[in-house]
Amino acid sequence: MAKTPKKDESTDAPFSVDEKDMAILRVLQLNARSTVKEIADKVHLSTTPVHERIKRMEESGVIRQYATLVDHSKVKKGLMVICYVSLKQHNRNAGAKFIKDIQEMNEVIECYNISGEFDFMLKVVAESMDAYYDFHVNKLSQAENLGHVQSVFVMGVIKQTHVLVH
Repeated sequence: MAKTPKKDESTDAPFSVDEKDMAILRVLQLNARSTVKEIADKVHLSTTPVHERIKRMEESGVIRQYATLVDHSKVKKGLMVICYVSLKQHNRNAGAKFIKDIQEMNEVIECYNISGEFDFMLKVVAESMDAYYDFHVNKLSQAENLGHVQSVFVMGVIKQTHVLVH
């Protein structure tokens, strides 16, 4: 299969996804390691158009990347925490600095800019409560312009999916 495009390689040209593209995406979402032949058989096309469609979706940014989903509890990251963060100042530079700091924290696996009482929602994984405490005190709390942090500990995952196309 084609290589993953770098973020800056994708074009901003308008791209229309048709039903065959959606069918290809459904297969890839369930197993990104599917071969072009396997996908072609499932979507009732020959391999060449499937390959061309995948390449076009990669180049246009519809397909951003291929990833391996890892069970966090099996790689010594059994503690999952949702952190709600508010900043003291709300200006472009302060926000950009906080985002830069978060990008460098490996414990943060997702970060969302949100509306409401808090400015950001972080999904953090750690080996243990001690490891999370160390992260909170020695990394997150050291970020400039940090206002308030509220940590919510995940007790169980009920649903977790990356499937967008059904």
